[in-house]
Amino acid sequence: MATILNGKALGLTIREKIKSRVAALPSQPKLAVVLVGDDPASHVYVGLKETACEEAGIGFEMNLYESDVSEEVLLEKIAELNKDKDVHGILVQLPLPSQDASRIIQAIDPLKDVDGFHPENLEKLRRGEPTIASAVALGVMKLIRHAVGESEIPKTATIVASPLFAEPIKILLSEQGASVTVTQAEDAELASKTVDADILVVAEGEPGLIIGEMVKPGAIVIDVGTTKVNGVLKGDVDFDTVESVAGALTPVPGGVGPMTVAMLLVNMLKAFQLQQK
Repeated sequence: MATILNGKALGLTIREKIKSRVAALPSQPKLAVVLVGDDPASHVYVGLKETACEEAGIGFEMNLYESDVSEEVLLEKIAELNKDKDVHGILVQLPLPSQDASRIIQAIDPLKDVDGFHPENLEKLRRGEPTIASAVALGVMKLIRHAVGESEIPKTATIVASPLFAEPIKILLSEQGASVTVTQAEDAELASKTVDADILVVAEGEPGLIIGEMVKPGAIVIDVGTTKVNGVLKGDVDFDTVESVAGALTPVPGGVGPMTVAMLLVNMLKAFQLQQK
């Protein structure tokens, strides 16, 4: 049976450290979130981020829009937040209902991009320069490191996700010497690509996409997917069939979500410090 990776406990440890560091700052950092539409999982995660900010002493501003809001309206808001010296972090909650996520994210000031998806931050990450890395990717890497302990990170990884989402995780895994394959749910060869991987990261928002026979025995399986089904949060991994095959597995909820929230606070602190220089 797989070792269950407790992201909630790991995340709480990180959050306590950030709280004490924020308390020592000369002024309060502030996060502005742009949330579009009424996707239940997105609202759950934004709520968790708001609570985490409040507990850590970080200011929080919510900017909520209808699902059919124009990209121009969102771009105007981001331009306004970029100029606001009291705002140190900007986060556009993904996925967006229909708007072009790449276009919206590129408009964010890279120094305020606490989700780490801006092309400039990704390029710095590729070059190994100091930057703000994706909070999700950092959370995923912390969980993988927790799973392997003192051992080296396994050398074969598959990420099932959109290219935008997969890229920072791919860069960080590659830095650790892993050979990384990126694919998506509609790939006809999906099962053959997942079953060969020592590390499998899935973020498609398709409940039960990955079943036990698609997983390599002993693999580290990181389930980033979150979809509400009949009021219950479900991951992309069929927990029951995968638990008996994998070596380590993140639950949903309680796995990647809490770690992403914790690493977002780490990024808020980093963004604040970068902007003071």
